[in-house]
Amino acid sequence: MALYTFRLPDIGEGIAEAEIVAWHVKVGDRVEEDGKLADLMTDKATVEMESPVAGIVREIAGAEGDVIAIGSALAVIEVEGDVAEDDGEAAASPAPAPAPAPEPVAAPAPSPVAAPVAAPAPAPAPAPVAAPAPAPAAAHGPILASPAVRARAADLGIDLAAVRPAQDGRIRHADLDAYLGYHAGQGYGRPGAARADEQVRVIGMRRRIAENMAASKRHIPHFTYVDEIDVTALEDLRADLNANRGDRPKLTMLPLLIVAICRTLPDFPMLNARYDDEAGIVTRSGAVHLGMATQTDAGLMVPVIRDAQDRNVWQLAREIARLADAARTGKATSAELSGSTITVTSLGPLGGIATTPVINRPEVAIIGPNKIVERPVFRPNGRGGEDIVRAKLMNLSISCDHRVVDGWDAASYVQALKKLIETPVLLFAD
Repeated sequence: MALYTFRLPDIGEGIAEAEIVAWHVKVGDRVEEDGKLADLMTDKATVEMESPVAGIVREIAGAEGDVIAIGSALAVIEVEGDVAEDDGEAAASPAPAPAPAPEPVAAPAPSPVAAPVAAPAPAPAPAPVAAPAPAPAAAHGPILASPAVRARAADLGIDLAAVRPAQDGRIRHADLDAYLGYHAGQGYGRPGAARADEQVRVIGMRRRIAENMAASKRHIPHFTYVDEIDVTALEDLRADLNANRGDRPKLTMLPLLIVAICRTLPDFPMLNARYDDEAGIVTRSGAVHLGMATQTDAGLMVPVIRDAQDRNVWQLAREIARLADAARTGKATSAELSGSTITVTSLGPLGGIATTPVINRPEVAIIGPNKIVERPVFRPNGRGGEDIVRAKLMNLSISCDHRVVDGWDAASYVQALKKLIETPVLLFAD
């Protein structure tokens, strides 16, 4: 028998260390050759490490969340016969999984980026029934109640001796409801049972997201500008396009918004840019590589729509669906998760009145459409007066890096977007 030390191999250019995000074995387990040992995360991807030998695991490098250097021992395996110690050049079986991308918000909504989640309708509260003052237990004699009623009373902290039954001398759930209604001011009906404290270690993608968010807020002086946009005409156009789409994908608001963003950015090049604050250089991009914040089970990711300015609205819809699916299923590549020049983030129907999204560093701007609401508005009626009509309104947020973007520029850009969105025929005009 001999001990074989498996050292963490070089798993990517410029990678000096990796974080252990999952172990597939523990000390004492047997592992087969090419069997799974652990998943390690770098700045670029998650890599699945496989054992180059078969044997019994005698040591492992550390716990999940620990960071180890390239070339250090990942595992010590007891093997049969004599085996030369690993020199750190053993090959890993990379299974590229999405590397995290920072960013605020997003569980997308009426777009394929994320499906809206319907909140359950609240159950109606039982109507209070007038209850007489409680009578002492002695006046009732034995307390008659089912086990379910007794358990509910105990959970609510109600002494059954204080509850007067409405009929037959047996206490029922309706009697408890009446008691609760009569004594509501005494604090019955606690909001929930206490649970034990739980410590959750922040590792893997969640740690990457935390680090990126902290770096973005630490380095970038954010400011956010919000304006209200009437999207009634745009929604009508979207409905017409969907009614005649044939076998093309159903359109959400997002592809139309991206078209508007791409048409307006050439006049505001400082917004479609990346800022290297160490070198003091702003690179204004000639193409729009649009980041699309996507909520996944693993955390927030930002897949990138390359050359969004060259795609029509149907092509954008297909690419949005493809990238969102790749991100959620863990199939997005490192190239698909990097290189964005500006990002869009949306919480869809959960978006609220306004958002203050965090910039996806080193970009300098991020756009956040909020939920659409219907409200009455005044509109000129063509007869010198105004009529009150129903309109679909949406607040649009933009956060910018104040080191390179001024408030005037951000406001002017949103006004340009607003003009296109409120007159959607301009989206398709040459």
